[in-house]
Amino acid sequence: MNAKPTGPVPPDYAEAPVLHIAGRSAGEWAQAGTPLYLYDAAAVQARIGRFRAAMPARVALHYAIKANPFPPLIAAIAPQVDGIDVASAGEMDKALAAMPADAISFAGPGKGDAELTAAIQAGVTLNLESEGEAERALAIGARLGATPRLAVRVNPDFELRGSGMKMGGRASPFGVDAARAPALVRRLIAAGADWRGFHIYAGSQALSAEAVIETQAATIGLAARLAEEAGALPPLVNLGGGFGIPYFPGDVPLDVEQVGAALAGELDRLDTHYAIELGRWLVGEAGIYLARIVDRKESQGETFLIVDGGLHHHLAATGNFGTVVRRNYPIAVAHRMHDAAEEVVNIVGPLCTPLDRLADRVALPRAAVGDLIAIFASGAYGASASPQAFLGHPPVQELLAGA
Repeated sequence: MNAKPTGPVPPDYAEAPVLHIAGRSAGEWAQAGTPLYLYDAAAVQARIGRFRAAMPARVALHYAIKANPFPPLIAAIAPQVDGIDVASAGEMDKALAAMPADAISFAGPGKGDAELTAAIQAGVTLNLESEGEAERALAIGARLGATPRLAVRVNPDFELRGSGMKMGGRASPFGVDAARAPALVRRLIAAGADWRGFHIYAGSQALSAEAVIETQAATIGLAARLAEEAGALPPLVNLGGGFGIPYFPGDVPLDVEQVGAALAGELDRLDTHYAIELGRWLVGEAGIYLARIVDRKESQGETFLIVDGGLHHHLAATGNFGTVVRRNYPIAVAHRMHDAAEEVVNIVGPLCTPLDRLADRVALPRAAVGDLIAIFASGAYGASASPQAFLGHPPVQELLAGA
């Protein structure tokens, strides 16, 4: 049986013959029980340091906690970043436990009045997604006797080329169309709101530095044009994020140093403060999913390793979260990282559905019942993006290593 390739193991974990995280082997961590998500605090800190070194000093770093809202991870990241971006009242509550309200922004369509009220009372910035949401926020602020902090999320008339999820250049539930944004800014200022600037997000999961550079330049140009049309300088332009990580065969890491060098030449086009919001790029490669083999079986010439975790914990690794073609994540037998491949196997979970396939025809060293399978690049959109209640299996454990 021909093997299918896997994605690249992150450099932080590829060197040792036995997988170690924060100085302890995968086997030691698994004594807490499996399935298990491990998040490496030192790897996240290194990513933050790399961002700071690569980007112009005037560009703030925000953490988009939709990528991973594990509270101990948020608490570890918060002192190292300049802001947190949230997308629900639940995420807002987690952010408020770790970060001052004036450093938190709240995006997402369909915010209910209770969410708008809670954000305004707390002093969180609302990234407005429509004129209707703006009017509701203004009315709530008036009722509360509070000045709402309001930014305008703009639906740009361009997209991030090569992005895994395009967020601009088309009709969208996200943001106000660029042509209508200046009028909304004037409305907010006239109503006495605390206008906090623009949030412009064109796409996510991009690995091309050239595409990110092109989009950032277009974003700054758009913000400058909107500011001129509105007759007001934005206090902040949130450039969005979009930085991707390698998941699949052939993926190459984003050259953030190239992105930062190009961005430095663009910032003076608009005399304001800037921010980049990142989630996946900060935490994705710092997370590892560990599952233990509970059975080995042969069926019509194929070998199946059945593990105690699956789709209900790691939907993305099964190819059922935003991918069109199913491809294999980086994967290894945790105590045989450098051993030669000896067999081609399918790795499946315990769920009663053929969708519960964590790896498809991968070449690995021979693994036995009781061995640990490690799935890398699992720190973003893992536990919180998976249907953990499906079929009633226990929830996955999460641990922060090295904090």
